[in-house]
Amino acid sequence: MSTPTEAIRDQMMAANEQYRQLQQQHATYAAELDRLTRKAHLSDQEKMEEIRLKKLKLRLKDQMAALLQTTEKRN
Repeated sequence: MSTPTEAIRDQMMAANEQYRQLQQQHATYAAELDRLTRKAHLSDQEKMEEIRLKKLKLRLKDQMAALLQTTEKRN
C-alpha cells in the first residue's frame, strides 16, 4: 500500500516534466556515484568528483521535495 506522498510522487512522475527531469538527473548522478564507490581506491580527482556528485544529487533531491510539498499543499 502506498503512502499519500508516494501517490503524489507517482502522479508527479506521470504529469510533471520538471519533476521527471529532476528524477532522471538524480538517477544519473546516483549511477555515477555507484560506479565510483565500487572502486577500491579513488584518486584525488575521483574523490572530488564524488563530493561534487553527492552535492548535486542532494540539491536535486531538495528540488524534488519542494515540488512535492507544493503539490501536497494544493491537494
